[in-house]
Amino acid sequence: MQHVHEAIQYLVHLINNWGYPGIFVLMTLESTIVPVPSELVMPPAGYAAATMGQMSGTLAVIVGTLGCMVGAGINYGVAFFLGRPFFTKFGKYFLCPPHKFEKMERFFLRHGEIGTFTGRLIFGVRHLISFPAGLAKMSLARFMAYTAAGSAIWCSILTVIGYCIGKESAGKTTEQLNAMYMTYGKLAAYIAAVSCVAMIMVYAWRQRQKKVQAG
Repeated sequence: MQHVHEAIQYLVHLINNWGYPGIFVLMTLESTIVPVPSELVMPPAGYAAATMGQMSGTLAVIVGTLGCMVGAGINYGVAFFLGRPFFTKFGKYFLCPPHKFEKMERFFLRHGEIGTFTGRLIFGVRHLISFPAGLAKMSLARFMAYTAAGSAIWCSILTVIGYCIGKESAGKTTEQLNAMYMTYGKLAAYIAAVSCVAMIMVYAWRQRQKKVQAG
């Protein structure tokens, strides 16, 4: 557990030293195929904002969201211009083997364009959901809008977690801090799940209204 706490402290100082450009670059990479978990970027930014006062949590969320949009846009462009043959042949070389790509595509087809939004809130899905959107040649404007919405919610959740832990960290032992991280982590998962369900319900209602008006 001590190693976990030391790793978190290291990341906090790293983010604080790199500043907003570091958040932007790391979140851009996180949204492509580079394995940089957002859970190791945004919470330290929130923690630094709460404990060091040299960073704004709000601005960190904005920068993180922009990074997600750029990274997702790169994936979208790769799929849009290179197509399915590229993934069939080379996908295994950048963490997207055929079976994983097929899973992402089924997710996208099952949920429609709203899957771009909900996918941003699901672990193991958010950095790959842009590929099927690009293959389907989804409207770039709608793709970016859904990506921005989902990314903003996710970045906000993670940043708030870090901020809350930072505000309550004074006098806490390593074990207590780890327990707090686990508690807030579970809360983040619940919030993400509720956000997904709510957005899907709104999307389904709007689609139904369009059919009624068209009919």
